[in-house]
This record gives sequence, structure tokens and C-alpha cells, in this order.
Amino acid sequence: MSPLPSSTASVQIQQFYDKGLAHASYAIRAGRQIAIIDPGRDPQPYYDFADEHEARIIAVIETHPHADFVSSHLEIAEETDATIYCSKLVKASYPHHPFDDGDRISLGPVELHAINTPGHSPDSISILLIDEFAHSRAVFTGDTLFVGDVGRPDLRESEAVGGHLREQLAAQLYDSTRRKLMTLPPTTRVYPAHGPGSLCGKTTSTDLDSTIGKELKTNYALQPMSQDEFIKVLLEDQPFVPKYFGHDVQLNKAGALPFEDSIRAVPRLQPDAVLEPGVLVIDTRPQAEFKQGHLPGALNLQDGGKFETWLGSVVAPTEQFYLIADSQIALDTVIRKAAKIGYEGLIKGALLTPAALPATSPVANVEHVRERPEDFTIVDIRNYAEAKQPVFANTLVIPLPELRERAHEVPTDKPILVHCAGGYRSAAGSSILEAALPGAEIYDLSDAITDFQKQAVH
Repeated sequence: MSPLPSSTASVQIQQFYDKGLAHASYAIRAGRQIAIIDPGRDPQPYYDFADEHEARIIAVIETHPHADFVSSHLEIAEETDATIYCSKLVKASYPHHPFDDGDRISLGPVELHAINTPGHSPDSISILLIDEFAHSRAVFTGDTLFVGDVGRPDLRESEAVGGHLREQLAAQLYDSTRRKLMTLPPTTRVYPAHGPGSLCGKTTSTDLDSTIGKELKTNYALQPMSQDEFIKVLLEDQPFVPKYFGHDVQLNKAGALPFEDSIRAVPRLQPDAVLEPGVLVIDTRPQAEFKQGHLPGALNLQDGGKFETWLGSVVAPTEQFYLIADSQIALDTVIRKAAKIGYEGLIKGALLTPAALPATSPVANVEHVRERPEDFTIVDIRNYAEAKQPVFANTLVIPLPELRERAHEVPTDKPILVHCAGGYRSAAGSSILEAALPGAEIYDLSDAITDFQKQAVH
């Protein structure tokens, strides 16, 4: 939770930042009234903020149905009697008040004005904070405008989420930035819904807030260019789309079940429980422990800074899975992280590490790789943009989110060597290939890749 510069003397703006999902949500407090914008799955931080200031949450505003996390808007509204506001274009199935161009919410001495800013999604809005002197003080831009970037327009193409072509949404984003956001006073503070590392953009700055004036000078997407140029630049090198994104859009349109209730509903199993054959096993232990012993066919998605993203990128929202961790605290942590993306209902059982771990993974001989890389089929599981700078010659590029579906493309006539950019993804990738290619000789280059990358640069 990070304090931010107050937009006006009588108003407090508080940012809540979830680094794992690169997600920023906000509380705007005017006296004893609070509006929450784009809350994360766990509502407790917002309740704590309200209690700390002896204030009441009266409004929850959704800038759009988010793809990358599950929002607690419905839970907060049911708990506090707050009104949910979102664009009528969302066609939300939960109780809400439409919030579109011309609509406003009074919050003490200030007003929050809705601005329709489609482009990232067809139903995106931004929220403009107008102070008691009728000055524009801050704009909460959701996924329309980030610091140094704009939201990607390619997440609503499947029929399940509307069938909106990326080129059409990119054209709308051009219009939203030029006609709506870029015309605001330069001193207007910009508070986006995401920071660096979010897959809702591609070049987001490390700064978590900005001003319209600064963005006009430094944001590549706001520079003078034609609509056609904007569309071309925007659609280049967008990151992959995780499997869970469409699922979360639909879940957010309906409203999620209460967070803690959903956590408690996850089945807890004893370590010696018999697991159902054919059900995916996600082992979240560190890779060294996993390699020394694991259940046959288990995938090693280590708990870490981006666990939620990789879980939702490797596992489809239609698949059940078991979840393994090495302590009760670690297990509770990964269950809560799974719930942040709406995956807690897919967990068939959560358990501590079983005593019997019959499968092991071999350790790569780094010197052999250095001297004779041609002895291996090398699989680069970085994203396509990263793989444009190859580390080895003659590699097979299959990004991690595609690897389970494309494992059959990997030849098994030579030992297989998996690498990424730092070691986290290759632990997952090598375990995926072990599960998919029984009998194949599979090695994980792990964090030794960093030395090879330095040599490739020189």
C-alpha cells in the first residue's frame, strides 16, 4: 500500500499495489466517504483502510472487466452496501449503476466523472477527479493509459469475450487517447491500473503514477502519428496472452464469490493421499528440491513473484489440478495466489509434499553444453520477442505458454536442453517435457543461462 500525492487538500488518494500481478488499485477518500477503483480479489486491504480512517466505502468503480485478475467489486458491495459503477457496455450481470460519459459521483467536496475510453476493451472507462474548484486533478485510467504505454487491444478477439478485432480496438484507443485523455490539463495526475511486468501492456515504466504532461512528452503511444501508424506500432511485439485471461473477463462480468469463502472451500488432502490418475499435479517447491524427487508427471511451477501469471499461462481454466507445497504457509500462499486469478475452484486437492517421490530429474553438465552444444536439441522457451536474440544456434523456439500443447514437436533423438532467460521458466519447461516425453533425456540449463547470454552479447 503506497501513499500518493493528494490531488487536492481535502482528498486522499491511496494506491494498493500487488507486485505479483503488477496491479494497482485505488481508494479515494473525501472525509468519511471512500470510493474504491479496480479492487483486487482480496478485499481486506480496502476494509482496513476504511477502518483506519473511520470512513465508509460508498462506491466501487470498475474501469472494465479485467482479464488478468479477479476483482472483489461484488464482495465489497455486498459487505458494505456500496454501489458498483461500470460502463453500461460491460453488460454486467451483477447489480450496478451505469457509469458513462456525462455520469458523475459526488464524494464529499469532489466529483468523479466517467469518461468512456474504449480501446483496451470496448467497455473501458477512465475516471476523472474534479476538485471543489472545478479543476481536473487526477485521472484513473484503468488499462487505457499506463505510464510509458497504453493497454493492449488484442484481448477481446475470441467470441467468448465479444469477438472484437484488435485493429478496431486499436483504432478506438487512438481516438480515446487523442480526443479524451491527451486533452486534459498537463498537470492532471495519471493513476493507471498496472505497472511494470503487466501482460496488459508491453513497455510499461517502473513509475507507478505520472502526469498527462509527462506522458505527452515521454509515452511512445502519445507521440504525433497517424491512426494507421499507431495501430501498427501498438500491435507489434505484444506479449503472449495467458490462458486464463478470457476466463477472468467472464468471471469479472458476473462477479466473483467471496475470497475467504473460496479459499476455505479448497479441498485439503493428507500428504499420503492417493491422487486421481490423469489429473495435473502442480509442484510449487524450489526447483532443486523438485529435481531431487517429485511425483511422476508433476509440473514444477515454483512459487515466486509471478506464480499467478505462470499458473494461468500453463494451466487452462478448464483443467483441474493438485497443488503441492513444502509447508502449510507455502501451501496457503499458493492457494491464495491461485484465487487471485479465479483458479481456486480448479484445485482438486492441496497437499504438503508426499514422502514418496519416485521421479528425479538429471542435472545439466554446463561444461558439456559450453563445449559441444550441438550434442543437444536445444529448446528456447522464452517469448518470441526475447528469442529474436538467440543464445545458441539452431534452437527450437517454443514459448513456455505453448509448450504443453507443442511438446510433440521436440525431437527425442538427442538429449534435450531447455533454457529461458533466468531459470524460472526452464524449471517449468523441463518438467513439462519430462511429463510429455517419457523416456527422453531432458536437462534444464537453469540459471547458468545467464553466463551464456553474456557470451552471446559479446
